[in-house]
Amino acid sequence: MSETTLDQVLTQRHEAQKDIVNVDEPVVKLVVFELGDQRFAFQGERIREILAQADVFFLPGCPPSLEGVINVRGDIESVIRPHEMLHLPDSSVVGRASSILLGVGGGMRSGIRVDRVIDVVDVPQSSIQPPPATLPEYLRALVLGVLRLQEHAVTVLDLDKMLADYARGLG
Repeated sequence: MSETTLDQVLTQRHEAQKDIVNVDEPVVKLVVFELGDQRFAFQGERIREILAQADVFFLPGCPPSLEGVINVRGDIESVIRPHEMLHLPDSSVVGRASSILLGVGGGMRSGIRVDRVIDVVDVPQSSIQPPPATLPEYLRALVLGVLRLQEHAVTVLDLDKMLADYARGLG
């Protein structure tokens, strides 16, 4: 689905709900990040820590989606690149703005390399819309919902499903 189509769907849904006011509405904490020119988010309770700088040690013989391992206060954590699972071009040059999100889900823990962390925000639960039916098949199982944040479309990903699929060799 193109970014423009997703923007149109989110704008229509946002406009339709403009007059609705909820008091004491539940909020969801999201860690918003970029991969390439697209914005994604994980639920905040799934992200233990955001590492701005970490030395990643390459492991020979591993798939390209496994960048390597890092030492986090004595714990060895893998670092994966989610680009392949999301069918995005891999920005294999690790820039200064890139970060590693330490995530937990799907029965495993791992670092997830992202191009740039945008923000950690609390959003009303109702602002997260169901995924559009036009999502490509490979994304349907990984997407929890979509929302508009700071005039950008943000796709909320299911970290449990992503890490479980990765552990089963689907990443």
